[in-house]
Amino acid sequence: MKSDLIEQLIKISKEAGKAILEVYNSDFDYELKEDLSPLTKADTASHNIICERLEALTPDIPILSEENSDIPFNIRSQWNQYWLVDPLDGTKEFIKRNGEFTVNIALIEDKIPKFGVIYIPVSNEIYWGLENHGSYYQKNIHEKKRIQVSEITHNPLRIITSRSHENIIPQSFLDQIGNPEIINKGSSLKFCLIAAGEADIYPRLGPTSEWDTAAGEAIVKYAGGYVTTMKGDQILYNKKESFINPNFLVSSNSELITKFIDFSQY
Repeated sequence: MKSDLIEQLIKISKEAGKAILEVYNSDFDYELKEDLSPLTKADTASHNIICERLEALTPDIPILSEENSDIPFNIRSQWNQYWLVDPLDGTKEFIKRNGEFTVNIALIEDKIPKFGVIYIPVSNEIYWGLENHGSYYQKNIHEKKRIQVSEITHNPLRIITSRSHENIIPQSFLDQIGNPEIINKGSSLKFCLIAAGEADIYPRLGPTSEWDTAAGEAIVKYAGGYVTTMKGDQILYNKKESFINPNFLVSSNSELITKFIDFSQY
């Protein structure tokens, strides 16, 4: 992927973020989708911008977005490459107005995220990762820097969990590691903290969808981290009819992955 394409993708995510903030700073309302997850005008506005821009930028690459996910499996199963988009990850955090929501865009090739960008509209921070090129963080045009997961396992262990979703951590694991530091964050920010070395492990023991994790997985992996199922396997995208992920682990090192799997009850 050429640098000018990356710049265009960053620009698209920021444009979507600007539309999100316009709704965020207004007296907005929301509705519930069939799965009872919330939907706001910001979700729709971001989706429309991203899809329109991606179609113009890469007309030969199909797009799968949370807000346009009713594409039959017999069609999308033929895709070797596609964009996977969560136009507003963390709608519950958006509604709570705590700022912990993101724009997620990933490029999937052969069922694996090869590129991911996550934009945080409230703080104007952006993270991205590309296979064979590493992962990066930028807050303004002059602050681009490469990021890497932590090279050491901290004591106390820094475990990151979801702010708005139940995420029970097995007591057997907690007993083995003592008294960990628990960090609560919304949306794909959890992946960003692992990638930037600010947390050690994120065990996800509850439902997520593929668009929730793809961009974050790319950023963590290309920052030197690990994302696996609870059996230690790689997560594969667009492999089945359902978009629901298995329970998974995100970590700065493989030893923590192994330790969690060994001591968990899952």
